[in-house]
Amino acid sequence: MSRIVVLDTNVLLADPNSVLSYPRDEVVIPETVLGELDKLKTARVDPDLRFRGREVSRMLFELSEEGSLIDGVDIPDGGRLRVVPFDPDMKLPDGITTRNSDDKIIATAMQVCSLAGPDCDVLLVTNDLNMLLKAQTLGVTVARYGEGVEGGFAKRYIIRPFQRYRVPLGILAIALAVFVAVIVLTMTNKTAFDTTQLPTQYRELLTTKQIAAFEALGALDKYPNNREALLTMGDFYYDAVGNAQASGDQATVIPLSKAGIRYYAAYLKELPSDNDARADMASLLFYSGQTDPAIRAVGQVLASDPNHVNANYNLGIFYLQGRRDLKAAADQMRKVKTLTENDPNGHTVFQQASLLLQQIETQLGTSAETTQGVIQ
Repeated sequence: MSRIVVLDTNVLLADPNSVLSYPRDEVVIPETVLGELDKLKTARVDPDLRFRGREVSRMLFELSEEGSLIDGVDIPDGGRLRVVPFDPDMKLPDGITTRNSDDKIIATAMQVCSLAGPDCDVLLVTNDLNMLLKAQTLGVTVARYGEGVEGGFAKRYIIRPFQRYRVPLGILAIALAVFVAVIVLTMTNKTAFDTTQLPTQYRELLTTKQIAAFEALGALDKYPNNREALLTMGDFYYDAVGNAQASGDQATVIPLSKAGIRYYAAYLKELPSDNDARADMASLLFYSGQTDPAIRAVGQVLASDPNHVNANYNLGIFYLQGRRDLKAAADQMRKVKTLTENDPNGHTVFQQASLLLQQIETQLGTSAETTQGVIQ
């Protein structure tokens, strides 16, 4: 059974990305926490604190577009997120009251554990020392944020056919700011804006891919079904997702992924036979927490090209992290090894698949031993 991680308000405000920092776990946000975040909108607090509160709200809004947060939605790296209301009818232990938010958050963690059953694995994460000590006295497993936080699995292992161009993050930030400014200029002018109109010192700050994306936007303004321009924008957002992950900015991964998906989907309507683009769109679907659509997308690729290497490999990742289907994931990694073992260009993929297969087989063996012990 996966672990359930309950996040306190101060954790979300310290790092809005904490929502996505527990891959393969079920992340729970008490409804009380949402109320505290909402109060920040009008509170006289540090503007940076209000900004981080808005970042959390924006991320939750993006995730809510995929389903009900109360029922739970998939999040990147195969986990799930849900919002849990406080149950006023719950019998509270001595020392816990409904009059303050901290106690209601602790009570919600206890409520989640009670509903999960006797073997519950619930962790309350907080940076509040008083809450930490109080939760411990009540038998709630608790930790400070940063303890047990894992890096995102998908961003390390999902592959695509071509090496991506990288630029130093500081330069990227400046260039991206200029890129956004150029787009604003374009949108506020009735005629298309050409990057050659920019002063040289501004144009030099734009990367080659940003210039290409800007020109693609201009082409789409005139011809909305322009295949090349749609693909350029899909690839641009795919790279933007990669850069956001590299810099640890998980808060922007979901909206960037959804923007890329829109362009890829429009492109594939024009050229449905482009399997590389469909495989890339599948990766963005997975990055945005849409595991089942991601699996369907690579399934379409493999229906027409059963030996598409990165579609086979990424399908294994989707099974492993999205569905936790170890057997299906192992089968995919074996197929990838067969496809790449004699391919000089597939050496890196072969090594990754071999390593993952070894890890999966170890987990399968451990599961089999556990099951066997139960039967005996």
